[in-house]
Amino acid sequence: MLALITGASSGIGRDMARILAKRGYDLILVARRKERLEKLKKELGTSVKIISMDLSVESNCYQLYDQVKKKKIDVFINNAGFGLFGEFVKTDLDTELKMINLNVTAYHILTKLFLQDFVRRDEGFILNVCSSAGFMAGPNMATYYATKNYIAKLTMAINEELRVAKSHVTISALCPGPVATEFNQVAHGTFAIREASSYEVAKYAIDRLFKRKMIIVPTFLMKLTLFFNRFSPYRLSLYIAYKIQKRKERN
Repeated sequence: MLALITGASSGIGRDMARILAKRGYDLILVARRKERLEKLKKELGTSVKIISMDLSVESNCYQLYDQVKKKKIDVFINNAGFGLFGEFVKTDLDTELKMINLNVTAYHILTKLFLQDFVRRDEGFILNVCSSAGFMAGPNMATYYATKNYIAKLTMAINEELRVAKSHVTISALCPGPVATEFNQVAHGTFAIREASSYEVAKYAIDRLFKRKMIIVPTFLMKLTLFFNRFSPYRLSLYIAYKIQKRKERN
């Protein structure tokens, strides 16, 4: 069995690698920071291939696929991504475009390419790591929320296409709330509520992926938040989101 994980050098991606290795999976781990991948490789008890690559560069997405397309990959996990706090009028455009390239374009390309292979074989699992932000709008974090909306809705649509076609391929969206990773440092903000354990989120996600769940939401609090958000007027949801995000932002 073979799994490929992007964004595997830290956080949820790193913990998913640990969990899948314990389950006997060989791994292909992709991230920019080669030294971190090398360190992770040494602690895992299965065969591990590391690929140091920046997937915010579109051509690298195709290059990654070309490097591994002859291997029989059973599980593909799209996990690379980052966020950015701040008012849309003030945030850096180049950073936002890089975020869109990584959080949206890379996910889209790699999902398409690996899904086509999986459908031809009529087997395989794809997990797109999204966010609870994928079901909301996020003032003071507008671009990040928009990218996660794109991936969450794309994943749901593909899941339904596969269901109707009676395919044995599964695609799922992991939609956690705050998780204890390096997200805050990169995004220049601080979560206002307690962060979930990265390892526990990763374990929950892998378990639910193999149970073929379409939307995977760890923690009761986030399930409750998303449930009530369905019934909130848009203006109220936006106002609450604005206040929450404003408290997170670092000046």
